[in-house]
Amino acid sequence: MNCCGLLTAQKEPVPLKSIEVELEVRDHVATVVSTLTYENKEDKPVEAVFVFPLPGDAAVCHFSAKIGQTQIVAEVKEKQQAREEYDDALSSGQQAFLLEESEQSPDIFTLSVGSLPPGESASIRLEYVTELAVQADDGLRFCLPAVLNPRYQPQGSGGSEGASVQVTSVPASLVPYSLSFSARVSSPRPVSKVESNCSLDPLQHLNTEQTQATVKLAAGHKFDRDVELLIYYKDAHQPTAVVEAGQTTAKTGTLMGDPVVMLSLYPEFPQSVMSSVASCGEFVFLLDRSGSMDCPTDDSMQEATRICSARDTLLLLLKSLPMGCYFNIYSFGDTYEHIFPKSVEYCEKTLEEAVKKVEEMAADLGGTEILESLKHIYSQPCIPNQPRQLFVFTDGEVFNTKEVINLVKKNSGSHRCFSFGIGEGASSALINGLAKEGGGHAQFITGTDRMQPKVMQSLRFALQPAVEDISVTWDLPKGVSVTVLSPPITAVFQGQRSLLYAQLTGQSSEASEGSVMVKYSLAGHPSQSQLHFSLKPAEDTGLTVHRLGARTLIRSLEMEEKDDEAPQDEGVKERVVELSVQSGVSSSYTAFIVVNKGNGEPIEGPLVRRNIPTSMLGGMMYSLCDIMVFDDSSTCEDFQYCEPMWRNKVDDDSCLSDASEEYTRISSDEACLGNVEAPTIKKPPRDPLLQLVSLQKASGYWLLDPALAAALGKTSEEVDKTKPPAVNQEMWATVLALIWLYSFKMDAKEEWELLAMKAVSWLRAQNAPCVAECVEAGKALLGCEVQKDFLGL
Repeated sequence: MNCCGLLTAQKEPVPLKSIEVELEVRDHVATVVSTLTYENKEDKPVEAVFVFPLPGDAAVCHFSAKIGQTQIVAEVKEKQQAREEYDDALSSGQQAFLLEESEQSPDIFTLSVGSLPPGESASIRLEYVTELAVQADDGLRFCLPAVLNPRYQPQGSGGSEGASVQVTSVPASLVPYSLSFSARVSSPRPVSKVESNCSLDPLQHLNTEQTQATVKLAAGHKFDRDVELLIYYKDAHQPTAVVEAGQTTAKTGTLMGDPVVMLSLYPEFPQSVMSSVASCGEFVFLLDRSGSMDCPTDDSMQEATRICSARDTLLLLLKSLPMGCYFNIYSFGDTYEHIFPKSVEYCEKTLEEAVKKVEEMAADLGGTEILESLKHIYSQPCIPNQPRQLFVFTDGEVFNTKEVINLVKKNSGSHRCFSFGIGEGASSALINGLAKEGGGHAQFITGTDRMQPKVMQSLRFALQPAVEDISVTWDLPKGVSVTVLSPPITAVFQGQRSLLYAQLTGQSSEASEGSVMVKYSLAGHPSQSQLHFSLKPAEDTGLTVHRLGARTLIRSLEMEEKDDEAPQDEGVKERVVELSVQSGVSSSYTAFIVVNKGNGEPIEGPLVRRNIPTSMLGGMMYSLCDIMVFDDSSTCEDFQYCEPMWRNKVDDDSCLSDASEEYTRISSDEACLGNVEAPTIKKPPRDPLLQLVSLQKASGYWLLDPALAAALGKTSEEVDKTKPPAVNQEMWATVLALIWLYSFKMDAKEEWELLAMKAVSWLRAQNAPCVAECVEAGKALLGCEVQKDFLGL
């Protein structure tokens, strides 16, 4: 059966046929052009509604529709005005198209295709620009979202709009439309490689310098998962500046009429400061335990669940914390829980208690009430001389995104926030917003990604000394002034990019160069970083920098307007609307509207509303009766589908907790849609690395016991009889663990390096004269070769 999740009573297909995406990457900025083709195969006019995700920081800057040979470009208008024009067009029998951003989360858009006549086709062209985030391995991450999971709306959170945004989901294997995807990459530096979670055709370099390249998605790809590209340049961390000329038709003195500069800064910290790891801090871990965390991290359903991966990662984090710090672990769902009433000092007793509680954690707390747990954390007084570091793990399926981000922003002076989006469909607006407003760093874990190395990279950032007293000073020639569009820089990390947008007004006949100086204090020492740039506009940049600058300013104003405690400025919304209309960039207060007046003749026949399905993973989101929008005359009985074994509504994912840990059940919807057998996940054996990590004590040593011997692949007898006589058991066990890590797990060094440093520090503190003999005996036992100096001893 060719079922797609949304059918008429006569099982007629939805009108979305295909999606074609062209990506152009210039250094660390991407322009994305998507073409969506619709065809109405019904015998009556159709209104198709497609709710879909975009990157949270994307600036939608073009929307047009092609009906037959007629191309109509949309206008940006105040949202209510655009909605009224759309409704008026439909009521008068005209074709209309409406694109709007959600007021609650900037990564959700609704596209309404109105009055598509029987047999008619329409192509929608959507263009947006976005910055590419720098990953821990220096790759630039681009994500084309395909998966829009239902967003949990907490009770009492308001947001009436959310009730009207209905996400129609189908199993990933049954997505009815295909994707064509191609990318062109160019940079001043050579493009070394491009990787993806989807199959790609080979990378094609376009010049001998290898600074330009193209790549395509392999043919036949179903748009059933987020498409992620990781782009790697040689010598990536180089400060850059791009000055873009203003729009010739725009008035001088306005944002679009003046030049705009985009600065990419990479401050370098002194090695003497970076070589020392902080031994203090309050580390607060906040774990999502909502029902959707029981989903597998990979849509093949052969990997561990999100909650299992998060538990393993928490274990690694706990073992890597330095002695002398403080910590606590919170988890949330419908309610929130904490292991300790308040943060406690890190020692063997508190570590053992925390590890035991973490191992018992399951995705059994229902919905996704992250806001209340954050409020409780922020209500706790900070510990003197222990900088607070907050780590948030979530699959990002919340509705009140802006409210959550605004709370983090209000408390940004008291902590740094590091966020981790787990699984397909995690809200990029939430994950990036938490880190940006909390002065931390964001990571995404999708597909077969291992969570541990990404999280440990963030822990290294958290252990870096906090950069304080950040200031930005501009040096421009006489006659040129600057208006900064970006919010103030609140966090600087070694090797991580800071972006600044600024409007340049006026001209100078004296000089053609400007500079910007970033000053800050690092571990009590003043430091600075300077970048010189030419005021001459670059060629062939279009208006990309202007649009990203406008989007940055719009986001800042929207956050200011959403601040419930700040004095409300009646002019903020008007300013956002003005900026949005002037720049042609989307906002939560505006919408893109297209009306095709055609020959003026109305389209006849009753209008039928159809929701276009988006992909879901795991086949566990809705029963078909939950998601369909029927004709007035249709009833649920018209569809002849079975009652599901469990149901999940848009506003509550708590029922997912009823699913067994091994996924031995499947909704009867899927069974009816192809008689598929229920997938089963067998619990994987414990990773030897994690087994070894779990045995380490808080101060860094290991005990000599059968569990350690088993983790090393040896028997207790083999380990005992090869111990040098002058060596105590803890030293012998610790040296063996280090040799095993350096010999057999070098590919995962970023995961265990911090806890290995603790072990080495403990060994040094023993002042034992027999370390060399111990290392030689350990090498012989484990059958490997590693130098003593390599262990840091």
